[in-house]
Amino acid sequence: MAKILITEQFGEDALNLLKENGLEVTYMVNPSEEEIIKCLGNFDALIVRSRTKVNEKVIKAGKNLKVIGRAGVGVDNIDVPAATKQGIIVMNAPDANTISTAELAMTLIMALSRNIYQAVSSLRSRKWEKSKLSGTELYGKTLGIIGLGRIGSAVAVRAAAFGMEVIAYDPFVSVEKAKKLSVKLVSLDELLGQADYITLHLSLTKETHHLIGADAFAKMKTGVRIINCSRGGIIDEDALYKAIKEKKVAGCALDVFEKEPSVDSPLLELDELIATPHLGASTHEAQTNVSLQIARQVKKVLKDNVVENAVNFPYVEPSILQEIQPYITLAEKLGCFQSHMIDGNIERLNILYGGETAEYPSQPITLSLLKGLLEPTVPGSVNYVNSMFIAQERGIKITETKSRDVEDFANLIKIEVHTTKGASSVAGTLFSKKDPRIIRIGDYHVDASPNGYLLLCENYDKPGAVAHISAVLTEAGINIADMTVGRKEAGGKAVILLNIDSALSPETLNKIKSNPVIIQARLLFMGSTLDT
Repeated sequence: MAKILITEQFGEDALNLLKENGLEVTYMVNPSEEEIIKCLGNFDALIVRSRTKVNEKVIKAGKNLKVIGRAGVGVDNIDVPAATKQGIIVMNAPDANTISTAELAMTLIMALSRNIYQAVSSLRSRKWEKSKLSGTELYGKTLGIIGLGRIGSAVAVRAAAFGMEVIAYDPFVSVEKAKKLSVKLVSLDELLGQADYITLHLSLTKETHHLIGADAFAKMKTGVRIINCSRGGIIDEDALYKAIKEKKVAGCALDVFEKEPSVDSPLLELDELIATPHLGASTHEAQTNVSLQIARQVKKVLKDNVVENAVNFPYVEPSILQEIQPYITLAEKLGCFQSHMIDGNIERLNILYGGETAEYPSQPITLSLLKGLLEPTVPGSVNYVNSMFIAQERGIKITETKSRDVEDFANLIKIEVHTTKGASSVAGTLFSKKDPRIIRIGDYHVDASPNGYLLLCENYDKPGAVAHISAVLTEAGINIADMTVGRKEAGGKAVILLNIDSALSPETLNKIKSNPVIIQARLLFMGSTLDT
C-alpha cells in the first residue's frame, strides 16, 4: 500500500478520497524539518502547501518518494531541480484557486479605483471626506496583464466586462489564444507605457525577480495603479515605495510581499497602499478545491501511473494526454526493446515520429522512450521525470524528426541508436489505437506484440531453424504464445521473434545458440500488458 505524508492543512474530503482509494495517509500539521527528514524515507508521496520548505536535504531523505504535491500554484518552496534529479514528480494544483485569485485581483483593482480602503479608514476616524476621496472609473481604461496564464486570462475576461481595454505581455502565449480573450499582446515596454492599471500574474523565478523595479517604473504613466496577487519579489519594494512617494504610482494593492509575514514593511505606512495577507486562495471554495485537486492527481500517479500538472514534466491537456497515452506506452516498449539490442555506449539517438504520431506533443513520448531505453541498464531509478536529465548527463545526443508521410502505417515511431560499436533500430506502430506492435527490427519486417518475454533470434534463412528453437523450448516446458519471422531475401539472414510464456534459463538459451543455423539469440523482458 502506497503511503502519503501530508504536512499542512488539508481538506477532509480530500483526505477521504485518498483513503477510499486504498492509500495510507499520515497527517502531520506543521512538523519541523528534522521531523520530516526523520520519517520521509517511508513515504511514496509528500503533500505540502506553502509553509513546508522542501529543500534538497529534505528531498534526499525521501528515498522512496515518487511525487511531491503542492496544494496550490507556486512551487518556490520546493527545490524542483533536486527533485527532478532524484526522479520525483513535482506537481501543483493550478486550476483550483484560479477563480478566487482572479476575483481578488478585480476586487483590489476596484478598491484602488474608488479609494475604498481610504474611505473606510476616514469614516472610522469620524470624518466625512467625500470630495477628497473622489475616484476613477474602470470603463475605457487600459489594463495591462503581465502573465496571461489561467489567472491572468480569468482577470482579462472580468476586466472586459467592465469595459476595460486589455493588453498583455506573455511571450509564451499565442496570438490566437489572446484573440479569443479579446486581448492585445504587446511587448513589456509597450505595456508599461500604455497601461493605466498593471496586474501581475506570473511565477517568481530568477528572470522575474524584481521585474518591476526602478527602470520599469520610469517607463510607466504617471498615476498608474499596480496590483500584485501572484508572488512577492516580482516587485522591487524599495523602488515601489519611491515611485509612490514621487507620485509616479497613484495606488498599489499587494496581496504578496517579498518576505512574509510582512508586518514591518515601510509600504504599510503609505495611504496609497492596499495590502492583504496573501489571501489569493483564501476562500472556502478554493481551499476545498485545491486539496481535492492535488489529492486526485497524487492518487492518479500512485494508483494509475498518470501524471497531470507536473511542473517538471511537460504539461499536456488532459484530453490530449488521453489520446497520446497509447503512444507513450508504445515508445517505452520500443525503448526497452532497444536496450536489449545495443552493444557499446550510447552516443546518439534519432527518433522519428511518423503519420498521426507527428501531430501530437512529442516531449512526453520521448521521455517515456528514454525511460524504457535507460531503465534496464542505468543503476538507480529511471522514470519519466529524470530520464532526459540522465540522458543529457551521459552525453547522449537526441534528435527528433516528424513526418506526416510514412509507408503502409497510419502512425509510426522509429528509434535509431548509435553506440561506440555500431547502430541498431526498431520501429513500432499502434493497431486500432490500442494495440502496440513491433513492425521492424533493423531492415527486417516483423509483426510482434512487445509484451512479456520475447526470444529474439538472428539466424541463417535455412530449413530447421524454427524446428530447432521449438524443440528446445518444448524440452524446457516453455510455451510459445506467438511467433513472427522476418527476412530480406531467401537464403540470407533472417530474424525469428517469439512471444513466450516464461523466462529461459541460461542453459536453455545456450542450447538454442548451439545450432550453427542460429547466429545470435537474446531473451528480452518487455513488462506485462498492464504496463502503462
